[in-house]
Amino acid sequence: MSKQKKENNNTNDKMTLLRRAWQSRSLIWKLSKNDFKKRYAGSYLGAIWAMVQPVVTVLMYYIVFDKIFNNRGEAIAGNMAIPYVLFLTAGLVPWFYFSEALNHGTQALNEYSYLVKKVVFDIEILPIIKVIAATFIHVFFMFVLVIVGAIYGFLPGLYMLQLIYYSFCMFMLVLALIYTTSAIVVFFRDLAQIIQIGLQIGMWATPILWNVTRIPPKWQIIIKLNPVAYIVGGYRDAMCNTGYFWEHWQYTLYFWAFVIVFFAIGKTVFRRLKPHFADVL
Repeated sequence: MSKQKKENNNTNDKMTLLRRAWQSRSLIWKLSKNDFKKRYAGSYLGAIWAMVQPVVTVLMYYIVFDKIFNNRGEAIAGNMAIPYVLFLTAGLVPWFYFSEALNHGTQALNEYSYLVKKVVFDIEILPIIKVIAATFIHVFFMFVLVIVGAIYGFLPGLYMLQLIYYSFCMFMLVLALIYTTSAIVVFFRDLAQIIQIGLQIGMWATPILWNVTRIPPKWQIIIKLNPVAYIVGGYRDAMCNTGYFWEHWQYTLYFWAFVIVFFAIGKTVFRRLKPHFADVL
């Protein structure tokens, strides 16, 4: 059995992740839908709960910052100011996607431990399943974001098509990260709690609730090292018609270099620890 398992692993290693994912696309799609549905199984409102919490969060921030503190607008490009509620929503929508996918993706191997123990199952597709399941909610919030933009006069156009590109950026970024986190959490369960704390800090360290242009230039450079800041800024550019992603090609190159490096790290960590998953789970 161990010889057969070794041969299967060697065969899988020769194929790229993309090719294996494409070959298993029907299985990935089915498992992703099931994963999304089972989170809310047994509740009366079902998947609606997944949409309620982020909407309530946006409304809470809107009431506090827009109504109570009277923060009416934010400048995002030159002297152009946009309504704060749109500025806020364009920052929160990608952040919700990031935190949802990272939290659930980190637990991919633990939740599907019965599949990890199967010799013939390619467990490297499990992180992909978790990110796709998080994408379902994100698509809903993209529509909410577009509606909010339309209410304030920013109608859908060519710029907004970039939301698809930046969503893909977030998909790849979080997937690169959870190949590492999902593998490590099997052996170090406290990592899940550390990530929760990191997300709380990261929300304030990322220009979501505040404007990066309000801080000194030297600090702006440090903040922009955060790849999520690239995506948040991209969502705002797409919504407010202030630029295309290729206009900031240096920043774009940095982002994709970051993703490629962390993909390489994640795949290495995952494959090194992979032979021991079944023993621990």
